[in-house]
Amino acid sequence: METFEGREQAAKRVIIVGAGIAGLVAGYELTRAGHDPLILEAQNRVGGRVHTLRTFAPGLYAEAGAMRIPRVHDLTLGYVDHFGLPLRPFVMGNPRGLVYVGGKRMTAEQAGLTPDELGFTVAEHERGHSAGDLWDAATRDIRALVEADPVGGWDQVYREWDGYSIREFLEMKGFSEGAIEMYGVMNFVEAGINNAVVEEFREDFGRAFEDMQEIVGGMDNLPNAFYHQIPERIRFGAEVHAIDQDADGVTVHFKTESGRFSERGDYAIVAIPFSVLRQIEIMTPFSREKQRAIRQLNYSASTKILFQVSERIWESEDGITGGATVTDLPIRRMNYPTPDPSTPRGVLLASYTWDQDAARWGAMDEETRLEEALEDVAKIHPRIREVYEVGASHAWYDDRYANGAFAMFEPGQLTTLQPDILKPEGRIHFAGEHCSLYHAWIQGALESGLRAGRAIHEAPAAARTS
Repeated sequence: METFEGREQAAKRVIIVGAGIAGLVAGYELTRAGHDPLILEAQNRVGGRVHTLRTFAPGLYAEAGAMRIPRVHDLTLGYVDHFGLPLRPFVMGNPRGLVYVGGKRMTAEQAGLTPDELGFTVAEHERGHSAGDLWDAATRDIRALVEADPVGGWDQVYREWDGYSIREFLEMKGFSEGAIEMYGVMNFVEAGINNAVVEEFREDFGRAFEDMQEIVGGMDNLPNAFYHQIPERIRFGAEVHAIDQDADGVTVHFKTESGRFSERGDYAIVAIPFSVLRQIEIMTPFSREKQRAIRQLNYSASTKILFQVSERIWESEDGITGGATVTDLPIRRMNYPTPDPSTPRGVLLASYTWDQDAARWGAMDEETRLEEALEDVAKIHPRIREVYEVGASHAWYDDRYANGAFAMFEPGQLTTLQPDILKPEGRIHFAGEHCSLYHAWIQGALESGLRAGRAIHEAPAAARTS
């Protein structure tokens, strides 16, 4: 797979903070290149926000975090292939999936053919057009610019549109208030309508939601595959609380249940979210620009609520095999699992929310989450209470090792923060999905981890001190 090429380098001791995907790929490739990395991980598992829940009946699992891989994410798929992990399609758009808006239930196909039945108060010229139709018309010239010049075109798009939110862009393109509401509901962005529109452009024009794949047996098979290559390079239960550096190296201070320790290296890679890094003492202060980026980078909340059921009633009653249901209810979005012929049971992603919607669910205790989600799902699938067995949930904003689900730029942050997000601070480099433009994707974590590892591989060795 990816290797660090170039002239022979003296072996370097590298302390990596965090065994998420970014830290794992950096540690794996540095090891392969002959270096001496040590990964400090506060939890008892690898993967970070790739987190497969296995608290269900035997053979059942569900994804609390990353759950799909776009076909265009060649780096991610390259490592999946490198480790020999099998894939299967992750169904995104399913015409039999449901739309439940304003108390009315219909199929996704019906909603696409007769969007006026959704009841949104759109302008006369918008009638008969779906949210997707209106978006495609509004972005046609921008899409053409990027397709004609994938490098310069994106630069121009960022210059022109980085300062605008999704709502502001839609207003400038003449969307009525009803059309903005329809776009927000149907495209899962109503709670994040004030996020930067360039994030929406990158997802759409970059074909992020086309031809999706999932790893058979669970997404955690990818971080576990990295782990099995370098198990001796990882120390679990090591919660970093301070980082210091001088001209010759970096010292990382951490605590475990048995005491306080430190490790010193020639370089360090901080591969944890800035939302967590904010809580770590930086003994030799970073530049003002880096401090600002760490403080200001916006992180989105995300909460998932999952139901184990004794019968996949959506398949038997509605013929839904994978895909999603879109609603204006608090649960917002449901995702249906890939059918499993070996068992009638399944795990339904009963609620998938972002931003303010997710923060509201996160403020509840789990019992309340499950009960309120059951009430919503029962409006769409009335027999859900009969087949419900157990549930689980995960609120990423309340996860102390994540403090958010993923980075999501506010308007202007691409221009004002991105250069400083990426910039090393002395002998300390940074990695994670936030250190790429593939926010919320495994691809971004891999890309950034490789970039940080390669920079250290190519850097001069330091005199080792202890």
